[in-house]
Amino acid sequence: METLFVLLQKPAAQGANPLMTILMFALIIVVFYFFMIRPQMKRQKELRKFQEALKKGDKVIIAGGVYGKISEVKDDYVMVEISDNINVKVAKSTIIRDVSDIQAK
Repeated sequence: METLFVLLQKPAAQGANPLMTILMFALIIVVFYFFMIRPQMKRQKELRKFQEALKKGDKVIIAGGVYGKISEVKDDYVMVEISDNINVKVAKSTIIRDVSDIQAK
């Protein structure tokens, strides 16, 4: 049992270079930025631009998965017609996609 404990212990680092450790952390941060943070920021910017450019008659999808057609646009919200004579008032931030994007794929 004592031998197993001795074998599992990590040997003491002799002359470990702190510069290499700092470079590894910097590399990890750069990789996270380019593969995770930057693409997410780009998607958010495109979504915000799309939400600001909404206009009457656009066919959209609301965050809950409801398809509809915009019947009125205001500063903070839009009225979405989800069926004949059924309008729903939703925040602009809940509109996530244009239906034409899905049909094009």
